[in-house]
Formats: sequence, structure tokens, C-alpha cells
Amino acid sequence: MTRLDKWLWAARFFRTRSLAQRAIARGQVRLAGERVKTSREVRVGDALSLDQGDWVREVEVLAVAEIRGPASIAQGLYVERADSVAARERALERARERRRLFPEPAHSIQGGRPTKFDRRAFERLKG
Repeated sequence: MTRLDKWLWAARFFRTRSLAQRAIARGQVRLAGERVKTSREVRVGDALSLDQGDWVREVEVLAVAEIRGPASIAQGLYVERADSVAARERALERARERRRLFPEPAHSIQGGRPTKFDRRAFERLKG
């Protein structure tokens, strides 16, 4: 058995253990619908809910790991529920559609940021 924060880090849900600990403390990670502590032991078969901003991932623990390994091994530590995958895909599609319909204002500027040459030319015109 291993601590929840270590498992989340080993399964590559978070880049660092401290980020995993912070998410657990904020209540973004739930075990069977209940808030848990960082030191909670993870067991095979546990159902975790991870609030990751725009969507919530529902995963089941398949294996326990103490160390962070390659992504191929990390993907074998859990299985995501089908309804969770579908909800995440819908959220990603909505985000893509929002970006397509409402581009960032900075992206509409042609030419991008002024160069050093442009800045000096502007200063010459200004006087």
C-alpha cells in the first residue's frame, strides 16, 4: 500500500507530490465520494474522483506504485470509467469550439509583438 499523494504522482495525474498534496487538501480528490487526507493508503479497487478544472475524472485503482515510472507503466495503474472519458471528450470539444468562435484578441493582431527596429522607428516619429 502507498499514500494517496504518492500514488497520484506515480500515476502522473500531477507533476509533483506537493501539487498532489495541495489538490487533496483543497478537496479536489475524493475517494468513494468522501474527502480524504494526503496520508490515506490507496488500495486496489478504490474509486477516485479527480476534479481537474473543466472536468472530473473518475478512475479505479488497478495497481499500486511507490515510485514514478514511465508513462506506459503509469497508465496501467488505473482505468478511467467510460462515462468520465465521454464527459471529458465533450468538455474538450466545447473548449475547441469556444476557441474557434472566440479567438484571443492578441491572436488577431497581424505581425505580433513590435521588434526593436519597430520600437526605434516609433521613437523617431515621436520625436
